[in-house]
Amino acid sequence: MSRGLILATLGLAFVVVVVGAYVRLSDAGLGCPDWPLCYGQPIPAGQLDGAALGKAWKEMGHRYLAATLGLLILFVFLLQLKKRQSRPLAAALVLLVVFQATLGMWTVTMLLKPAIVTAHLLGGMATLALLVLLFLEQQSHSPAPEARALRLPALAGLCVVAIQIALGGWVSANYAALACPDLPWCLGKLVPPMDFGNAFHVVRELGHTGDGDLLPREALTAIHWTHRVFAFVVVAVVGWASLKALRVPGLRRLAVLIGALLVLQFFIGISNVAFGLPLELAAAHNAGAALLLASLVVLNFFSFRGLRPSW
Repeated sequence: MSRGLILATLGLAFVVVVVGAYVRLSDAGLGCPDWPLCYGQPIPAGQLDGAALGKAWKEMGHRYLAATLGLLILFVFLLQLKKRQSRPLAAALVLLVVFQATLGMWTVTMLLKPAIVTAHLLGGMATLALLVLLFLEQQSHSPAPEARALRLPALAGLCVVAIQIALGGWVSANYAALACPDLPWCLGKLVPPMDFGNAFHVVRELGHTGDGDLLPREALTAIHWTHRVFAFVVVAVVGWASLKALRVPGLRRLAVLIGALLVLQFFIGISNVAFGLPLELAAAHNAGAALLLASLVVLNFFSFRGLRPSW
């Protein structure tokens, strides 16, 4: 029962991450201007017009999914506490969920402040990663001392993907996904005019600089350009980790999966720019990032513990 419950919770965490991205990308992040209710009611009010009602339902749907996830994680914690297994990890999950709920509230009350929106995305990804670890700890695995040779590439791959997810969240939170609308260059240049100071000034309002002025186009360009260029770092480092993992017999299928997800994610990113950021592709890009992160968490689990999966 424990493994099945954790797997179900893990699946729901993935859904919550993807739906959260869909809500943000469909411009429904403020579909309900209050929290935790929606226009003072537990379900969106019928007197709203069509567009506003649709956005309200998207926002409240995500909130109810997130609340269900929180309750499942609490139940997982109580079960692990009773079984005396993985209690620190389960406790960390509960604390993270409480923090996530707070970030969700701040996202609304602080009117989509980019730092809060990005932190909320990272919290969702961290929740997913911890649930992957918790699920793996419930399994029995075979010893594989040779897997320890993968510790450096596995950790490097995980780190660069985490950084790229943060950069991607910053792109999305600042609505900079189409700041470079052309390929392979950006505004027709390899290095276009950019304003990195305002681009990565963390404590500011949406669409404004730290001084309250309107955020210049050059800042949006810098945000997008940085995410795009760092994608090549991700390809190099994660590709290296995947190739190294191919040499460990018990991890070859995982290595192929990581390589396939890396290639798919790279081309989804290109397609988002080429096709003008269609909502489905943008949400798929977020889903791909979550899957790539989860696969690298699995690789790190086996490499640092000197194990290989028995499945």
